[in-house]
Amino acid sequence: MTKADLIEEVSRVVEMTRKESEVIVEAIFDSIVRSLRTGDKIEIRGFGSFRTRQRQPRIGRNPKTGARVEVPAKKIPYFKPSKELKDVVNNSATPAVVPAAPEQVPNP
Repeated sequence: MTKADLIEEVSRVVEMTRKESEVIVEAIFDSIVRSLRTGDKIEIRGFGSFRTRQRQPRIGRNPKTGARVEVPAKKIPYFKPSKELKDVVNNSATPAVVPAAPEQVPNP
């Protein structure tokens, strides 16, 4: 699934325009990136958690020339799926069904 597919799915499920759905998806992604950048951990119950891990500096090798290259220390994003997500992925022949939003009934 691509970002465009995700936007389309949100648009369909929530019955919004594609533009409004794009704003929502972008806002969620931006929030996750902003939190990771500041070192916060993001935990979405039933889905998983995002955090950063610190990689130590190391000596690498240029695969083309074989020359040694110093790779600096850096933070990398890391996702750890929840037990519920693992169970759904491994034990379900069909994807989990998201319940549709309740229909709004006009007041009489």
